[in-house]
Amino acid sequence: MRRHAAFPMILAVVLALAALAGGCSQKRSIGAAGTSGELPDQEVSDFVLTETDQGTPQWTLYAQYAGTYSARNTIVARGIRVDFFDDKGTKNSTLTSREGEINQLSRDMTATGNVVIQNVDGTRMSTEHLKFLNSKQHIVTDDFVRVERSGDVLTGVGFESDPQLRHFEFRTRVNATVRTQSGGLLEEKVKK
Repeated sequence: MRRHAAFPMILAVVLALAALAGGCSQKRSIGAAGTSGELPDQEVSDFVLTETDQGTPQWTLYAQYAGTYSARNTIVARGIRVDFFDDKGTKNSTLTSREGEINQLSRDMTATGNVVIQNVDGTRMSTEHLKFLNSKQHIVTDDFVRVERSGDVLTGVGFESDPQLRHFEFRTRVNATVRTQSGGLLEEKVKK
């Protein structure tokens, strides 16, 4: 009988330990920004930020997550989509990327990881890293870029464009594959 009397006490200790272990596994970890170990001042999910010019939207950024770092005037975001608008407020292109940073003062943005811009005409640009310069309303990168337009493919290293991909320029190692009217392909490599 003594064995049975100790059973409730052992059961209570085991349940208490299980509750403590279960509680530890459910703690939410807060990741540090970069390698500095700095924690954000504020974190939000489903973040939205709009830049306007006299009430007309220039761009709207949507992010699944955003952390604000006031000391650096920086917002770090993940799961990004940016809609760009023309001077009449009509959406004309969209940027998506895995993550990015926004300078809170200049509103310049850096996008990193599977960066894609697609305009309403179907032109699509892809790279791994780019910067959006808000004051100039330009995107720039020193990385490899691929642009697809109406079956034509242009690639190169270094790129500058408006966010609508209407006027763009490659810097070096440009390669063009162009479809002819008869359906054939022409390929040209330009080395700079």
